[in-house]
Amino acid sequence: MHRARRASAFPLADDRRAPADAVPPRVLHGLAERWQHLDGEIARLDAELGTIVKKAAPNLVALHGVGVDVAGALLVAVGDNPERLSNEGSFAALCGTSPVDASSGRQHRHRLNRGGNRDANRALWVVALVRLRCDPRTREYVERRTAQGLSKPEILRCLKRYIAREVFKILRASISKTGPAAPT
Repeated sequence: MHRARRASAFPLADDRRAPADAVPPRVLHGLAERWQHLDGEIARLDAELGTIVKKAAPNLVALHGVGVDVAGALLVAVGDNPERLSNEGSFAALCGTSPVDASSGRQHRHRLNRGGNRDANRALWVVALVRLRCDPRTREYVERRTAQGLSKPEILRCLKRYIAREVFKILRASISKTGPAAPT
């Protein structure tokens, strides 16, 4: 922002300069003004999105690690037809966090589901990373699962599944209070 303000303050009219020397300041001035305009527009749209998301699912935004962007991605994933998600397993499949059997021989394990809505999966991943960093309960869980022999990707899969379960309960409660969205 500091550089954009500085560039937009470049003097534009200078008769002593050769025409070729006047072009770079004009270009930088124009780019800085455009950047400032777009930055203001993004701030306004983020504020509107925050208002909409907090009105649609205030309990979701209140969850640890869930911000407006994450909540918005999860609400978009659920969409206008939340009735299709009959249980938390279907929501987990939609988010790509349902377990897929990857066992072979004597080894019994699961892997991450590669299907589903990638934005919703990323949103759950963000929540998992925030909780790994800031939540003592999550850290204890990771230590316990690591001691049991699970790898980090397997632990993240389990965390994302747990978070999907938690989010589904909140979304289900929010949807039942407000009802499905009206068709547009």
